[in-house]
Amino acid sequence: MSAEQTQFDVVIVGTGFAGSFFLMRYLEHADPTARVLVLERGGADPKPWQLEQRRTSSLAPEDVFVNLTPEKEWLTSPGFGGNSKCWWGGATRMMPGDFELHSRYGVGSDWPLRYDDLEQHYGVVETVMAVSGPPDSPMPRSRPFPLPPHRMSDPDALLKKHFPDGWFHPATARASVPTPTRAACCASGICELCPVDAKFTIQNGLSAPYQDPRVTLRLHAEVEALETAGGAVSALRYTSGGRNERVQAPLFVLGASALFNPHILLRSGIAHPLLGKRLHEQMSIDVCLDLGGVKSYNGSSMISGNGYLFYEGEHRREHAACLIETWNSPFAYQSASLRMERGRWNERTCMRFMFDELPREDNTVGIYGPNPRLAVTQFRGYSDYAQRGVDLVPQMVGKLSAALPIERIVSTSLGDTTAHIQGTVVMGEDPATSIVDRHLVHHQYRNLLVLGASAFPTATPAYPTVTVSALSLWAADHLFASAA
Repeated sequence: MSAEQTQFDVVIVGTGFAGSFFLMRYLEHADPTARVLVLERGGADPKPWQLEQRRTSSLAPEDVFVNLTPEKEWLTSPGFGGNSKCWWGGATRMMPGDFELHSRYGVGSDWPLRYDDLEQHYGVVETVMAVSGPPDSPMPRSRPFPLPPHRMSDPDALLKKHFPDGWFHPATARASVPTPTRAACCASGICELCPVDAKFTIQNGLSAPYQDPRVTLRLHAEVEALETAGGAVSALRYTSGGRNERVQAPLFVLGASALFNPHILLRSGIAHPLLGKRLHEQMSIDVCLDLGGVKSYNGSSMISGNGYLFYEGEHRREHAACLIETWNSPFAYQSASLRMERGRWNERTCMRFMFDELPREDNTVGIYGPNPRLAVTQFRGYSDYAQRGVDLVPQMVGKLSAALPIERIVSTSLGDTTAHIQGTVVMGEDPATSIVDRHLVHHQYRNLLVLGASAFPTATPAYPTVTVSALSLWAADHLFASAA
């Protein structure tokens, strides 16, 4: 690199939801002479390659991290677009109470911002993603969903009829009708690869910022460490094409997920008692039910309904809240998802019950000693708060039986992942108990932002992706407002 090429206005690490939505908003604010460098550890991994190879990333999990607890799965997809390549398109907002667990219910901790702070940003994210959703909603909204809702399955329609304020069409970034860049969802249940490109990804829906002449994108660029001096981040070191590179800028942004944000900070010697701790996601229980005379798997997308019956309310003082999703694929539970009786193969429905989590400090991300290039994860278990919610699943199924002709519970099992990696660089107002502030700015190094679900203080029952993206817009807006 020449000396001129080492100078940028901002360096962004990661091209997933967090980094890409921040980049989009940054470019909207920045002047025409701004220079942005974006670093991505993986490659381009375009969609035709993904379909041909039957994988979303040319980097295997063992290329980037070591899991010391293999029974607890953590899903990640390095490469351009990050985890947008492998997500399933769940696009629920958080509920207002999710931000205020302690002040409302006396448990866990409050987030350092509120639902109203993100509401307008949520709307922007849903517009960019072209989210499909219903005209009614369990949370306050200032604008309708961009696309109409998907068709519910017959079990979901019965649940909606019996629980009109507790059961809803799913909010999803799987298109319900064709868009200029995406086909309508084929409802085949192969959402990770999405053979018709119906779900939103950075590749098919937010690649334009990377074509901006102000932006330089470097793929196969692995961050080594941040350098600090005088209370600020002064430079970033990375390797690319076998060469060691060093770049300077007045602003640095980490958007590399809850696995790799703490790993980069730890490798940089940026310490905090909570850094790398509180790795978490929702605790989930998968339930399969036989139905009498009601056919299933006839909705128009992989998830055909969301249940909020056990989500918000005073019960959160005692046990975790729950969001239910109905699976619309006979392949969701492999052999357990179909009945063997003649003519009744689809009189069965399978649901996932997802419970919020109060993070434990002994679930961690760190540096793998034999190879510092790799992150290492260790998972000791879920909280008692989440377990108390899980213990009530039989009662919850009993309530659903008021709407569904449930003949029997076929199976109940603990999910090995919800694919929502959170925590490890927690946000908060107090530097003693948090690493970044309410605008995702590092408490100690004020020219460093750490984006994404790594900042989540708790795991809410909702899917995290639209909140991750809205927080990036929120952080970028604050950045320019504070500089004005």
